[in-house]
Amino acid sequence: MSMNTPNKLTIGRMIATPIFMAVMLIEALPYRFLISLILFAAASLTDMIDGKMARKYNLVTDFGKFLDPLADKMLTTAAYLGFIFVFKDTKYAWHMVAIVFIVLFREFMVSSLRLVTVSSGGKVVAANMWGKAKTVSQMVGIVLALFGYVLIKDFGLLSVKPVFDIVIVALFWLSALLCVISGVIYLNGCKEHIDPSK
Repeated sequence: MSMNTPNKLTIGRMIATPIFMAVMLIEALPYRFLISLILFAAASLTDMIDGKMARKYNLVTDFGKFLDPLADKMLTTAAYLGFIFVFKDTKYAWHMVAIVFIVLFREFMVSSLRLVTVSSGGKVVAANMWGKAKTVSQMVGIVLALFGYVLIKDFGLLSVKPVFDIVIVALFWLSALLCVISGVIYLNGCKEHIDPSK
């Protein structure tokens, strides 16, 4: 069976993720944050396009329901890990480590729950409203953070760094809070599939 276009876009987003992260981390690369911003924005657009296309043309599949949030997790996690590196020598370094820990804990938990629900009842649980809000907040925060570092690192506007760093950390903490809320809601919705005795 051939793969439909929305799923191809999702896989394209997954392939773009390690390229994006590599560009973000290569300090010797000119305009690395500008290139990273373009790559991240393009990959994020595929997330909007594939979902709308799948619903509009009745191309929603269980494979797509599983793969789409996984691709989102890969992309946003890569960006967060990149910003741990960016903030490593600043007073906000511990904030980034804590935020990434919360994000990864939530993503591992939700991914595990997805596997449990599939194995116990064959049900693929799609992202809920809170999960989508979490993803949107992450992508918006990361785009703004990358834009800030385009100005700071690529164009040398160091005077904006103190303000941008505060805004970036605040936005990332907001996303972490949404991670917790959406994770709790997701866990509550899957409790019928969780049996500790098995």
